[in-house]
Amino acid sequence: CPGLSHVNVQVDIYERLPVPFGLVRFGVAPDHPEVKNVINTFTQTAQHARCSFHGNVRVGKDVTVEELQEAYHAVVLSYGAEGNRTMGVPGEDLAGVYSAKDFVGWYNGLPRNSELRPDLSCETAVILGQGNVALDVARILLSPVDILKKTDITQHALDALAESSVRRVLIVGRRGPLQVACTIKELREMVNLPGTRPEMEASEFEGIAETLKSLARPRKRLTELLLKAAIETPGEEELERRNRAERAWGFRFLRKPLEVLPSTDLIRAAGIRLAVNRLEGDGEGVRAVATGEVEDVECGLVISSIGYKSLLIDPAVPFDARKAIIPNTMGRVQQTAGLYCSGWVKRGPTGVIATTMNDSFDTARTLLQDIGKGTLDVSTVKPGSQGVSALLEKRGVKPVSFSDWEKIDSEETRRGEIKGKPREKMLDVGEMLQVARA
Repeated sequence: CPGLSHVNVQVDIYERLPVPFGLVRFGVAPDHPEVKNVINTFTQTAQHARCSFHGNVRVGKDVTVEELQEAYHAVVLSYGAEGNRTMGVPGEDLAGVYSAKDFVGWYNGLPRNSELRPDLSCETAVILGQGNVALDVARILLSPVDILKKTDITQHALDALAESSVRRVLIVGRRGPLQVACTIKELREMVNLPGTRPEMEASEFEGIAETLKSLARPRKRLTELLLKAAIETPGEEELERRNRAERAWGFRFLRKPLEVLPSTDLIRAAGIRLAVNRLEGDGEGVRAVATGEVEDVECGLVISSIGYKSLLIDPAVPFDARKAIIPNTMGRVQQTAGLYCSGWVKRGPTGVIATTMNDSFDTARTLLQDIGKGTLDVSTVKPGSQGVSALLEKRGVKPVSFSDWEKIDSEETRRGEIKGKPREKMLDVGEMLQVARA
């Protein structure tokens, strides 16, 4: 930004857990280590002389947003979307029904999901939703344990998956093959997953091949791969691979959950009732409409992957409860000078890590422009972390620094090496704090 070469910005990062990296640590699938390489960039930033990390601090509880605003010229809220969109159907509270967010947190070591203990004793699992998270969950459920044990998946999840009886995973969506929300990389991983074969309904792909010419390139390539897996006759080698496979997966299109069906004792899930849809309209305006038909699928595990939603962090922050975002213009929180937002809390839970990084760059540019134009007043002296540290000390909160985190990191890496893994994550916040303060 022109005229800003003299601004020496000090950035302090406040994080609820004693460990940094949020969704990269707790959301990215364990068998996607290349995606986690962004941690190296984050670490360089955190080690910058004018950047400080303050872990183990709950914004909205240990310190309010108003108190942060008093201590800093600008506050950026970038706390993501930790709420679940619910299905809103009978039976969703039965045992055996989980949100994808909690299930992912369980195998990725999010402390609050460490006690989830999903029951994997059934043969068929149904995943509702067809985005990348749904495919991550399907892949983890069906992956050979020999692949997973070389990743940073938590040991308790690895042990449970080793004993799992799940042999078939259905990935259910309310619209058709042309609206599937995953990316080609995730679909290709499913198609090539060792020990599995695709099982799809050929009738659901009628007329799809004829539309290929009119599709944009990314959607065309995705649909071609889907058609190849679903209805093309496989070559000799692929046929042999499929015949040997003991596990199966498939998409089910034009289906919407109506009810999770209970077991005879009414305690756990035994199946799911789906409404059969048809599509109306075309292009972007296509929508799913119920036909009146229903279909029951027997399954003992239901995982809902229909989206996340942001929650209000502090009553002082403007919040649009319907859209589940902080109302903002280019990252400037409306009607609140000096308050900004970035990521899913700014625009909703869509996109991949690169999308969110670009979004954060936009918010940073907005903030710097406001400094340059003088609409954000930085002429007064603010205490920054010193002011906040004094408040936290009074409240008995002990923040974790980045060098404290590096002690946790070293210990996790050491534990992982013993098992031939990149790391063995700590699951207990108390243990993290003990290691950080050793």
